[in-house]
Amino acid sequence: MTVPTHRVGEASWDAWGDPAHAVSLSESQRDLIERVLGAAPGDALPRTAESDLRLPPGALPDSARTALAEAVGAEHVDTGPAARIRHTGGKSTPDLLRRRAGDVAAAPDAVVLPADHDEVAAVLAVCAEHGVAVVPFGGGTSVVGGVEPLRGGFPAAVALDLRRLDRLVAVDTASRTATLQAGLRTPEAEELLAAHGLTLGHQPQSYEYATIGGYAATRSCGQSSAGYGRFDDMVVSLRAATPRGTLDLGRAPSSAAGPDLRRLLLGSEGAFGVVTEVTLRVRPLPEEQRDEAWSFPDFAAGAQALRALAQSGVRPTLVRLSDEQETFVNAVLAGEEAAPGCLAVITHEGPADQVAAVRELSADALRRAGGTELGAEPVAHWRSGRYLAPYLRDALLDAGVLAETLETATTWSDLHRLRAAVTDALTGALTTGGGAAPLVLCHVSHVYPEGASLYFTVAAAAGDDPLGRWRAAKKAAGDAIAARGATISHHHAVGTDHRPWMEAEVGPLGVEVLRAVKDALDPAGVLNPGKLIPERP
Repeated sequence: MTVPTHRVGEASWDAWGDPAHAVSLSESQRDLIERVLGAAPGDALPRTAESDLRLPPGALPDSARTALAEAVGAEHVDTGPAARIRHTGGKSTPDLLRRRAGDVAAAPDAVVLPADHDEVAAVLAVCAEHGVAVVPFGGGTSVVGGVEPLRGGFPAAVALDLRRLDRLVAVDTASRTATLQAGLRTPEAEELLAAHGLTLGHQPQSYEYATIGGYAATRSCGQSSAGYGRFDDMVVSLRAATPRGTLDLGRAPSSAAGPDLRRLLLGSEGAFGVVTEVTLRVRPLPEEQRDEAWSFPDFAAGAQALRALAQSGVRPTLVRLSDEQETFVNAVLAGEEAAPGCLAVITHEGPADQVAAVRELSADALRRAGGTELGAEPVAHWRSGRYLAPYLRDALLDAGVLAETLETATTWSDLHRLRAAVTDALTGALTTGGGAAPLVLCHVSHVYPEGASLYFTVAAAAGDDPLGRWRAAKKAAGDAIAARGATISHHHAVGTDHRPWMEAEVGPLGVEVLRAVKDALDPAGVLNPGKLIPERP
């Protein structure tokens, strides 16, 4: 079996991805939006032409510019408007709303493109010496403000673009590990590994643009995590540059030599150091892939089936369950007749005999839980659009619809209460002042024996202040998540957006620990200011 690579062109500055992949809404979809959400054609959110943008003058001191040029070469210190605009932030709905409105005030003062670990270390040393904020930048797909070039009190900021660190450094077929540089995008990584008969199996929705370093920095979780695991669980070792020096962490498949310091860098979002190289567990390319869809009478029955499956030890590669609302909306958007109940997507990959055995056990468990098998066609439809949802968001913004996602995770015992609390919070926040209620869709995206992740998609009429509306909704949802004791993020990371809830997540002493690590590795505080760690009182 060949792993699909999904190569795409460079992303648009004010939309999700490759303009060649942009989607348009059909007339029936526009009619549905107007009828359900009250968003009329005249409510479209306009887009500012790039030529009309007013970019603030660069504030990078000449001394810092000269030192950076010495570190990476003058041709790799880009202060041009195009580069600065394209590194203004990530791809959240607030990011795109600001850019549509022509707001690029946060653009970095320069984009620096190092070629290897030593050049990354040299850039960090220059920025620490000259008091310049440095924001690591991989694929630029953060949806939580993780790559916004905040200054943090410094006079200037540079985006540290890692795209030139794009090599497969080594493959150990006997140990089934591969060492990859941080700037390598996933499609290219999969192509390089496939030449050795191997795969990462890591396929988040950001797959087309996200990078190896970004996955490490955010503790990413791909859609096939049930079989391949989270990205941070794939990491055998890593190398990171910090303003204080280099960290080489991880020596063996497992170790009891003190606390696992790899975990300080995994999920640190570039605030402690810049991951430049990662050695990962890889798998043989699967001989066989078996897709099947299942229908359940309602979300409760489907969740019970997934819990039974996760706790039985049977491990499909991919497990996903849409609630009634999401199942209905997805069918309507596809132009299909919407059947009652909830749709689950299951995939099995691996050696043919293993796939057959696991599939039989899985099917038996799902049938006993009340599931009805629907065959592979619904999964094929889902696969065909699995990377298109962010493009659909662009089309919805064009139609005057505020669309965004958020996610969390909790135990099985609190799953339904959490889903209800977040749904109520989003609905209440987005119907304030009257008008049509929003659409709040939910699916189980990742399962564990102890619990699952809930992924919410929200659509509402944009109104006069779409950015303010989403901020209010996000706060309401975050407060509801924290009140139920769930995690503020299962796989989107913290960035700026989830920073207000970090103390609730790890406690005051946990925040002190994070600050102590930051002070030890980045005493000047130049690394990705304003992310991850709550502001000091």
